[in-house]
Parts: sequence; structure tokens; C-alpha cells
Amino acid sequence: MTERPARRLLAVSAAVFVAAGVFVIGAHSADGGRDDLSEKDRKRVATVTRLTTDFSAAEQYEAMSGGAATSLASTDVNSFSHFSDNITFAEEETFKLGNALFQKLWVSSPSSTQASDGLGPLYNARSCQTCHIKDGRGHPPEGSAEASSMFLRLARPATTPEEETALKTFGEMSLPDPVYGRQLQDLAVPGLKAEGRMVITYTEEQVALAGGEVVSLRRPSYSVAALAYGDLDAATTLSPRVTQPMLGLGLVQAIHAADILALADPDDADEDGISGKAAIAIDPKTGKQTLGRFGWKAQSATVRQQSADAFAFDIGISTPEVPLHQGDCMPAQVACLERPDGVQKRLGDVEAPPPIMDLVTFYAENLAVPARRKASFAETLAGKRVFYETGCVSCHQPKFVTRRDAENKAHSFQLIWPYSDFLLHDMGEGLADGQAVGVASGREWRTPPLWGIGLTKTVNGHTFFLHDGRARNLTEAILWHGGEAEAARNRFTALEKHDRDALLTFLESL
Repeated sequence: MTERPARRLLAVSAAVFVAAGVFVIGAHSADGGRDDLSEKDRKRVATVTRLTTDFSAAEQYEAMSGGAATSLASTDVNSFSHFSDNITFAEEETFKLGNALFQKLWVSSPSSTQASDGLGPLYNARSCQTCHIKDGRGHPPEGSAEASSMFLRLARPATTPEEETALKTFGEMSLPDPVYGRQLQDLAVPGLKAEGRMVITYTEEQVALAGGEVVSLRRPSYSVAALAYGDLDAATTLSPRVTQPMLGLGLVQAIHAADILALADPDDADEDGISGKAAIAIDPKTGKQTLGRFGWKAQSATVRQQSADAFAFDIGISTPEVPLHQGDCMPAQVACLERPDGVQKRLGDVEAPPPIMDLVTFYAENLAVPARRKASFAETLAGKRVFYETGCVSCHQPKFVTRRDAENKAHSFQLIWPYSDFLLHDMGEGLADGQAVGVASGREWRTPPLWGIGLTKTVNGHTFFLHDGRARNLTEAILWHGGEAEAARNRFTALEKHDRDALLTFLESL
């Protein structure tokens, strides 16, 4: 195994961002490193985040995936819904209020509630919880009409100089379909037609593993039925997305940008076949370009922005960050735009005013990562060795130490184990959606964190993985890896069965 050198190209990565006009949250120190640490702390952080070479025992604090914020609650269906273990008693109340709003069912306007109306008019879900079931992972409809935790993102190329400029400057991360907007809404308020219905068909493909085992992969194809407002633009692409788990988001936000940039190697300067690229997003507070780290293509810079986008395009609720009272309604959808909105002037200028966004954001930032199970067991450690030796750690970076000056003290200076570099990687044609988002091409995806992945079945009752849930288990998810991950995938297929099983045991412990 060739270990990716830790912090290897920080100066180069930082220079790339400067050349692109990017201003990363939190200035770097003079040498391009972290500005929040003393020299003593820098050395300490470098030591504890170095990739291990000893697989005889679990590393110190390895079972505490979220540092002191890790949830130590019993493993059950609510394992993703506990608050960070180190927040204050007063913050527990804030978390619970945020949880109530996260579960709140919005209704269409006008309504006698005067605080819950504004739904849609076109929408995919009536609440955050409807999509993020038990704060966990979404899934494909699997033969039913219910698709609330999966939707189709719509985007098209630029057709005017103004649109090209908007994309180049990240004023727009992608461009909407002229009629149907940024995503297909399959639900609508009474009196209005839903936009259409996602259709998925699968074909099976066989993959042979060492030892004679054969695995069947299902390749999906996507289309739209029952379009209610005319045809989609001929250039519009369909990108399926299942909702991602909510755990640990505040900790991810607290990772210093310098530590993520240090892992980027967009030109594969070390020729290891891995060319992770930093995403660029817009900081909603400053309006400046910064590091993107949330979403399937790392299109959002902050948890708050990700939440505001979900309010607008999933539920049709306006926020200060995305003040679209009619959600994703487009100019061509006149009847939708004419529907009354849910703005209550006594509460503010949007349907979800700042107090609501404050509470929902705090909730999302403080959903705890569950503690590891069986981290020190021999079979788990054997699988960890295989995980390293096959090269999985080239993208699934095991650990970081968060900022000392994190906005929330609970997230400050924590050793966390997300198993992601939060960079964009070319995952090959097999997983390509053909849809560019920001700097991410149609073949690139952000490395998803792996913490909590072994509890998917417990929390959500399924084992569907990848951006569209095509993989029915972890083995299938690995076998879909291509592009930069093809070499690691090929090493996996060549493993003896006991080594493959050990690797899966390790993943299930996360």
C-alpha cells in the first residue's frame, strides 16, 4: 500500500484557491497551515492524525468517532437522533426545540395556524424529518410510489454569456430547467398539479470475485412520467439523490479548511492515481467564495445554507438565506406563482424567519455520531488493515482534529473519525450522473463520511448505499467504485473471501 502523504500539498492547494479567487473561511498561517493552533498543538495534531501502521489494537479514542461529542446511548432505531454528548444543559433545550421544528409538518396557505403555512406550492416533503427519516439515510422507492427520501435534481448547461458568468463566479452552482426548476417536485398543494413522477428501471450486471463468488449489481436508468407542465428542456440532466445521514455535521463544519486542502491533489502530482479536488461554494454570510463541504457534490459551505436550500426546494419554505416564497416555482408555472404564500409579517419577511433557522441549524449541527461497536475486536482490526492496504484511506481519510476556535465549544478541538477527505473525486462512468455542480463535473462526487454506516439497517431498516441507493449492500457499493477508486475496487475483488468479510466487519463497526 502507498500511503498518501499527510498534509502533502497544502501550499499548492492553497495557491490554487487563491488563483481561483477563493477566500477560505479562517485565514491560514504564513506557512499555509492552521492559524488556530500553537506550534506545540500543531505537532500534537500532526501526530494524532497520522495514518496508523499498527493494527494489533484499536487506536486511542478510536471508538469515540465524534470525540467528546460522541453519543454513548444504546444502539437502536434512534441512534442517529441523540444530541452531542458535550453540549450544555441550556443547549439541550435548544436542540429539542430544533428537533420539534425539524419534525414539523408544514401546511398550504392560507391556513389558520399562522405559523405553519407556506408549504410548496410544489414540494417533495412536508417536513425535514420526512426526507431525513430518523435523521438517517434515504432510499429509493423500491416498487412503491413513496419517494420522499429521494428526488431528481435538474440542471442544464449555460446558454447565455450571463449564465456562463454566473456559473464561473459561483453565483449559481447549476442552472435550473426553464419549466421545472432545480428539482422535480412530485407533490403539490390542493388545486395544483405535481410536476411529475420519477421512474427507475434496473438492469443486472454480474461481477466475479476471487474464489468464485459472483455478485449481481443493478444499473439504474432514470426518466420522468406524467409531466404536468410540458417537456423538460432537451439539455436538462436528471441526477437522482437520496438523503444523507445528518450525524456529525457540526463537527465536519469545524474541520479547519487547511486540513482539507492539505489532502487535495487536483493534478495528481504524486502520481498515485488519486486527484481529490476541493469544492468551491459561496459563504452565505460574506458572499465570498469558500470551501464547499456539504452535499453529494460539496455544493454548500455551511450547515445553515444546506438547511435553507432544503427548506426552499424540498418543502417550498422561504428563509432569509433563500427567500423564495413559492419555492422552486418557475416563471412558466404561473398558477404556482399565483398561490398565496405563508409569510406572516408579524413574524418576519419569510416563512421560516431567523429564529426558526437558528433552532433547526443548531439541531442539525449537534446530531451526535454514535460510538463505535467492537472497535478493538480482532476481526474488526483485521478488516481495518485490509481497508488501509487496499487504499480506501486515500479518499476516506480516517481522522481530523477540529478547530480550536470553533463557533460552538462542543465542536472545538475534537479528535473525530469521519473517514472522508471531503474532496471531489472522479468516480468513473458507472456512477456518473452527467450533471456539473460548481466545480464538480458529471463524474465527480464528494467522498461521503463513513461514520455510522454500520447502523444503517438498525436505524433505517435498509442497506441501500451510494448517491441513488443502487447498491443493496456494502459489497455492491464498493464494486461500483470506479475512476480514481478503480484500483482500490480491483484490490477488493482480488481479496480472499475471509479478507473481504473482515473488511465488511470493519465497515459495519463504524
